[in-house]
Amino acid sequence: MLIFERSRSGRAKTPQNPPLADIPAALRRTTPAVLPEVSELQVVRHYTRLSQRNFSIDTHFYPLGSCTMKYNPRAANAAALLPGFLARHPNSDASLGQGFLACLYDLQNLLKEVTGMHAVSLTPMAGAQGEFAGVAMIRAYHQARGDTARTEILVPDAAHGTNPATAAMCGFAVREIPTDKQGDVDLALLERAVSGKTAGMMLTNPSTLGVFERRIQDIAQIVHRAGGLLFCDGANFNAILGKVKPAEMGFDVMHINLHKTFSTPHGGGGPGAGPVVANERLADFLPVPMVGYDGRQYHWLTEEERPRTMGRLSAHAGNAGILLRAYAYMRMLGREGMARVAEYATLNANYLLVRLAAVGFEPAFPERRASHEFALTLRHPSAKYNTTAMDFAKRLLDYGFHAPTTYFPMLVSECLLIEPTETEAKEDLDTFVDAMAAILEEAATHPEQLRSAPHRLPVRRLDDVKAARDLNLRWQPGESSRSGHSQP
Repeated sequence: MLIFERSRSGRAKTPQNPPLADIPAALRRTTPAVLPEVSELQVVRHYTRLSQRNFSIDTHFYPLGSCTMKYNPRAANAAALLPGFLARHPNSDASLGQGFLACLYDLQNLLKEVTGMHAVSLTPMAGAQGEFAGVAMIRAYHQARGDTARTEILVPDAAHGTNPATAAMCGFAVREIPTDKQGDVDLALLERAVSGKTAGMMLTNPSTLGVFERRIQDIAQIVHRAGGLLFCDGANFNAILGKVKPAEMGFDVMHINLHKTFSTPHGGGGPGAGPVVANERLADFLPVPMVGYDGRQYHWLTEEERPRTMGRLSAHAGNAGILLRAYAYMRMLGREGMARVAEYATLNANYLLVRLAAVGFEPAFPERRASHEFALTLRHPSAKYNTTAMDFAKRLLDYGFHAPTTYFPMLVSECLLIEPTETEAKEDLDTFVDAMAAILEEAATHPEQLRSAPHRLPVRRLDDVKAARDLNLRWQPGESSRSGHSQP
């Protein structure tokens, strides 16, 4: 039921605030806003009930591959909500926010340490913006050298979709590099692709195929020998945290999804944070502001101190609350705790991979071990029982699990990309395997159970194509949620 359907005329007539007489008449409403007339208690109950229908990391196993949907510790949230942080105005003078700047400065150093890079900017406000910053820095580097012929960015065919989009936004032509049957970048084809036009290459390691790029240093050597630079998409950093540093692999610049690896809120459109880290070659081009320290006081580093910067990405200095949450999380983990993140994320993924294979599922790369995630192909159940990966995903909802990522990477037919993260207990992983095994059995005996799933949720199977092409989220007076025009 929509909140409007709970409305009763005359229930709420007194405005909370008097009309503002200083608003020009031409800008004032001529008719009252169409708002539901409900009590505060009705509003609270309505939206609380809606929230309880949601799947979330707080309520369900949420194994989204390539997204690292892991638990957000409440202690990190509490630290970021301390009054001294929460009440600080972003335009206040640096001298009035020394504690805040000290935390950010320490966070910069921690990120340098875990990546092996030379300098950090915390400014990017999302992973995609961090990607943009990294590629814009590559562009600025070549332009500063007068090397204007470098017009191409190389991207593996298994890359996140944001990679080619970012390269195109920065004015580069995108050249796709195939991966081989084992999930590695095809080095022979990479050798043929690099040229004097190569500005750089964007790469995720471990890749979106769920495997570690074994010849990463050879890739770096090929790109560098051609005069290009190597960008690391840090979306999968959770798999190697505390174990290997991207700078040691040969990467020149990298963005880090704090809302993935460092356990800050993720999903629902944000907020996010995507700091960008760089080696000495690219450090001068990092976005501003950054936090500096002169031995006495913390201060902002701006265009005046960093004239070669690629510029600014936000009105201030990034998402302060997210940066503080990530900082608190890193301090709680410590050096040994960060290594355990990668150890348990990898252990959980490989445990799930082996168990799911044992009950009849087919790994996309059976000869490779998983990193923090792995891909299954449901091509055989699809052909044999006329059930799709999406059918399996929808049926999982009936068993109380959010579905893994479906149909990505697109190189894998009928793909499920599964990432358990390090925060799931073995008992929960076993229950997930049991549910997957039961659904596989249903596909063989009662395939319609899958094709018509979910059966136990407030909203049944939607027409995805119609929703994409004819999305209607606007309520009009006289419409009912039961009419099919709207959903709760």
